Amino acid sequence: MSKSENEGKSRRDFLKLASTAAPAAVAAAALTGAPAQAAETVTDETLMQDTAHTRAYFDSARF
Repeated sequence: MSKSENEGKSRRDFLKLASTAAPAAVAAAALTGAPAQAAETVTDETLMQDTAHTRAYFDSARF
């Protein structure tokens, strides 16, 4: 086989695998039965939450 024929087959095999693996992953996630739980966050309406993102912004905004 020439080099171009090998590349074509490997790409084709990859696409076949990708097209069957994605729906299988979705089906496996749907069949687990346990719903995802979100963590409760404490929010104070008067204050901004202190996170790494807000600290980085305030550090970059200093003069």
